[in-house]
Amino acid sequence: MKIYRLLFLVLLLGIVLNCSKSSDDSPEEPVGIDKSANLKATGDSANDILSNDNFTRMEIEVVHVAGFQPTQQAMNDFMTFLNERTFKEDIEVIYREVASPNEEDLTLTEIAQIEDENRTLYNDGETLAIYIYFADAPSVDDDLDEGLVTLGAVYRNTSMIIYESTVRQLANQSGLITNADVETATLNHEFGHLFGLVDLGTPEVNPHEDPDAGNHCDVAGCLMRAELQFGGGMMSMLESRTSKGIAATPSLDAECILDLQNNGGK
Repeated sequence: MKIYRLLFLVLLLGIVLNCSKSSDDSPEEPVGIDKSANLKATGDSANDILSNDNFTRMEIEVVHVAGFQPTQQAMNDFMTFLNERTFKEDIEVIYREVASPNEEDLTLTEIAQIEDENRTLYNDGETLAIYIYFADAPSVDDDLDEGLVTLGAVYRNTSMIIYESTVRQLANQSGLITNADVETATLNHEFGHLFGLVDLGTPEVNPHEDPDAGNHCDVAGCLMRAELQFGGGMMSMLESRTSKGIAATPSLDAECILDLQNNGGK
């Protein structure tokens, strides 16, 4: 009997030790979640984002390097944009701070690797998960000599990056435009691509894709114009609008809205 009691105590001690492992700051690997639904091509989840057919709520995981969190104003404006264009009535934003990767610039391969290491939310039941990374390093494709810098990019169906260090550099060079203005325009433009615009998972009702800039709109003043993805064009458009006394961030034009409505959005 004493032997059995001793074995029981040893087993119990082993269970307690295994359940009491200390945790660190690194995210835990999600258990029982199929990541494949969040590893598809850009635009593949357009209808799921816009409609409530398969997902009734959305969680947005905002992962930012320490010191590079987006402004609250930009996030408020971004939420307004989502509420205007999608039927999701339950949208939650979760902020997570992570350490810098300590890179001078970032390739899309490195960005995807950072996501793999830090993303914790994936589609689950009726909840659609979105991942947005705010980086402290610029894109490797920037050409400073030509004045070409990238402000944001989408690279999977529920993943996008905002080059926050570049956003702040540009905003600091203007007396008319704020960080929040550039962040809002970049967030809305890139999320427009996750919506499937233009002809990137959301088919065109009428032709309006720019023949000189694929997956962008050819209607003047539209949020999905190609220049909003890059620094110089972005600042020119925002400053022009501000000087006229109108909101800095442009809206979607009628053709883009028609496309979204045809694919389950508002």
